[in-house]
Order: sequence, then structure tokens, then C-alpha cells
Amino acid sequence: MSPVRGREDDAPRSAPRPPSTGAAVLRFMAGSLAALLVVVLGGYFALRSVTIAEAERDTRELVRIDGQLVQAAGLSNGLKTGDRRALERLDDLVQGQVLGGSVVRVKLWTADGRILYADEPRLIGRRFVLDEEERELFETGGSEAELSELGRDENAFERGERRLLEAHTVVRLPDGTPVMFELYQRFSSVTASAERLLRALAPPLLGGLLVLLLFQTPLAWSMARRLRRGHEERERLLAAAVEASSRERRRIAADLHDGVVQDLAGVAFGLAPLADEERREGRPQRAEVVDEAVGRLRQGVRDLRALLLEIHPPTVAATGLEAAIEDLLSPLRAAGVEATLEVEDEVAAGGRHDELLYRVAREAVRNAREHAEPSRVSVTVRRTTDGGTGLRVEDDGRGFEGAERDRRRAEGHLGLPLLEELVAHAGGTTRIASWPGRGTLIEVEVPA
Repeated sequence: MSPVRGREDDAPRSAPRPPSTGAAVLRFMAGSLAALLVVVLGGYFALRSVTIAEAERDTRELVRIDGQLVQAAGLSNGLKTGDRRALERLDDLVQGQVLGGSVVRVKLWTADGRILYADEPRLIGRRFVLDEEERELFETGGSEAELSELGRDENAFERGERRLLEAHTVVRLPDGTPVMFELYQRFSSVTASAERLLRALAPPLLGGLLVLLLFQTPLAWSMARRLRRGHEERERLLAAAVEASSRERRRIAADLHDGVVQDLAGVAFGLAPLADEERREGRPQRAEVVDEAVGRLRQGVRDLRALLLEIHPPTVAATGLEAAIEDLLSPLRAAGVEATLEVEDEVAAGGRHDELLYRVAREAVRNAREHAEPSRVSVTVRRTTDGGTGLRVEDDGRGFEGAERDRRRAEGHLGLPLLEELVAHAGGTTRIASWPGRGTLIEVEVPA
């Protein structure tokens, strides 16, 4: 039976113990504080983005206003020829009324990329390639602003400022020639504005979130305690259900043993001499009828005793796990099924989970006998690598689909699911794999 082509219904499952109330509340508070951190960082970056957009809008307005000022009071036609007096006149205006504060650079461009004026004299007269947006600005007019990358040759003298906002607008010389007025504004002013907004908004925002956290903490504590109590109650109910099932099995087994089984055995014992008497009197046909009746009664008694062992077997503590599982396999062998049992010496002496392992083996063997029609069943009990005990029950029967198992569970067949719960609450794991037409594998591991 190769698992490669098979289908596994359930992966190994275990039920971890619920965290303590304090641990659950601490996790809640840690999550809430993480949420506060996300809100703060997200708020900062959101405000920064908004502030940059506002700064670009303000810079576009600033370059438009300063451009109008320069056009009205500082431009002359002599700039085209590099006239010294024209340059000094414009420089006086720029140094006195434009530069300073956040504005660190001013340039005046022609449409072919020549710098007519710059507050950095080494740039005057040099020619650079204008980008597409700047060339379009000569045709459309208006103003533009953006974060400058400062990687172009024309920005060699601005790179010491790290990051700048770059703005352009088109103005005209007295003879109507269009030129582009450009200024650079420090980006640090934008960051400072965002930080000021954040400092203004952070106290009420954080205060409200902290108040909410303080109000939620007692509620989280109460909910964690309720969940833990619910988990403990569920464990108690599960243990009580198993114990009630065991008591009911004991009661039914006792009633059958002291009632029906004794009666049938007595009837068989009483009928046996009648067959001999009929033979002595020369009535062999009647003797055969009586013998047949006695045989059926005795078989019925044997079947009932086997059923009693299944309903309420001898305690594992009294017989040992190996002997108890051997009793489970006896009916299979009587029916012609090849049933094998292998118990490692290390676990044969017994352990604290033997009763649980026996219950799982009993349910697995019963399911194989009643539903799988196997020709071979093997049971293995071994020591696991971590010192626990592992049980493996495998058959070559007809197997099942996951839908069939769900249907049986919905119909109330809860033997194996209940045992899975018990294994999980004992700290163990259960794995159930089945291949339609090729068999079923049930593996259980419990800790030492």
C-alpha cells in the first residue's frame, strides 16, 4: 500500500494547551501597541505625503509670484547679450527679495537651454539640455514644481543641499522673448512642516488610542478568563463523557453476563443429556436436532462472551497492553484475516497512556472489521524518538473518501473523533490516511 498514490484525510493534529490569562492579555496589549506604532508611522508618512503635495503647490505659487516680480523689476533685453549692468540689476533684485529663507538658487533660461542668469556666476552662459516638461513649459506657460533629483550637470552647485524642490515658470523680456524663471527651495522645510503637523496631531490621537486600550484591557482579561474556563469545562465534559461511556459499558456487560449468558449456558447444559437419551432409545434423528440446538446455544454463548469482551474488556492495567490488543485481534483471526501485532520491548512494560492507546486500537480494529473487509491488519506499538509511545494500525481494506468520514460523523459515529480529542488533550497527535480500495492507516503518538 503506497502512500504516494493515496489520499490523506487528516494531517497530524494536536491541541496545544490554551495560554494563561496573563499571557493572552499580554499578547493583546502587544498587538494593540503594535497597532499604535502602525498608526503613528502611517500618520507620519501620510502627513508627509500631504505636506509634500501642499509644498509643491505653494512652491508653484511662489515661483509664479517671484517670476512676476522679476519680470516687472529685474529683466532687461541686455540679459540676452550678457550685459554687465543688466546682470547686476537682476542680481540685486534676486539677492534682496528672492533669495533667503528656504530659496537657495535662482536661474533664468532661454528656450535653447542657455542660462542667462544665475545667482551662482559660474553657471551664467553655460548651456544644458532641457527636459521635455521644461520645453513644453515654453509653449504652454504656467508653472511646475517637483522634487529635484540633483543628478544632472546643471545641479553641480546644488548637490550640497541634499534634496530640493525645483519650480519653473515662463516670463518675458521687455522685447517679448520668453525665458524660464527657475528657483530651488529647501526640502527640509517640507519635512519640518510634516513634523510640526504630526506633533500637533499626535498627542490627541495617541491619547485617544491609549484610553481605548486601557478600557479594552479589563475586557480582554475577562474574555481570556472565560475562554480558559470554557476550555477547562470542555475537558471536564470530555473526560466525564468517556467515564460515563465506560460505566455504561460495564453495566451492560454485567447485565448480559449475569442474565442472558448464564441462561443460555444453563439451557445448553440441560439439553446436552437429552441427546444421549434419545440415542439410547433409538431415535437418532431427534438426537441430531437436540445436538444442533445445543451447538447453536453454545455458539451463541461464545459470541456473547466475545461481545462482552468488546463492550467491556479486562482492564489494560491488569492484562497489559500487548495481551489486551491480542484479544482485539482474535475475532479477526477467527474470521480468516491475517492479523499481526508487534510491541517493542521498551513499551511492553506499560505506560501512563496505555489505556488511551488501547481505546484507539480497539476503535481502529472495530472499524476495519465492520467496514473495511480487510485481508490483513497489522498493529505496531513502538517507542518514539522523543521518548513517547506510538501506535500504528494499518489494514488493506476498501478505505474511504473524506466525504464518507464526514457523513459517518454527521450520522453520529463519533468513536474515532472522540478518541482524537482525547489524544490531543493528552498532548499527542493523530494521523488518519486512507486510500479508496487500498486500505487505511491510523497513527497516534503520545508523549512520555
